[in-house]
Amino acid sequence: MPEKTNPTHDAVDTILAQWRRERPDLDASPMGPIGRLKRCTALLEQRLEACFNHYELTMWEFDMLATLRRAGAPYCLSPTALFSTLMVTSGTMTHRLKRLETRELIIRVANPHDARSMLVQLTPAGVVLINQVVEAHVDNERQLLSALSAETLTSLDTQLRALLRSLEQDGAAQA
Repeated sequence: MPEKTNPTHDAVDTILAQWRRERPDLDASPMGPIGRLKRCTALLEQRLEACFNHYELTMWEFDMLATLRRAGAPYCLSPTALFSTLMVTSGTMTHRLKRLETRELIIRVANPHDARSMLVQLTPAGVVLINQVVEAHVDNERQLLSALSAETLTSLDTQLRALLRSLEQDGAAQA
């Protein structure tokens, strides 16, 4: 039998109610925030991708171009710095670099500090593109968050920062 619809409830409330019904002995409350974070991530990614698609970019392409742009002029990083920042494997990074090179958004240049290695640099076309996309991206994110008050956003950001720091510290301790 489907759960009754309550306008203040979300899909996670339905899941929690089902667990309370099926396993009243189990405190499933941690599923609330984790489930909401997962569902928000999935829904946000869909809307972020829609913005990037307008510029014929994927999310990972945006992330890579934005990482290079944030590095500051001359918008250049080592492949190791890129894959560490983007949390992907070196094999994945190699494939992605080739794709962006084919699109003429990045080039590989000699590392002036180490003749054995190359750096990844935005091309002029890559700089123009990422400058356009990042403006649209920020506007999109602002719109996505517009249902929340400034006070709520500040509180949410503070709480998510605390969670992220905790998870990062736990991850570092386990590594």
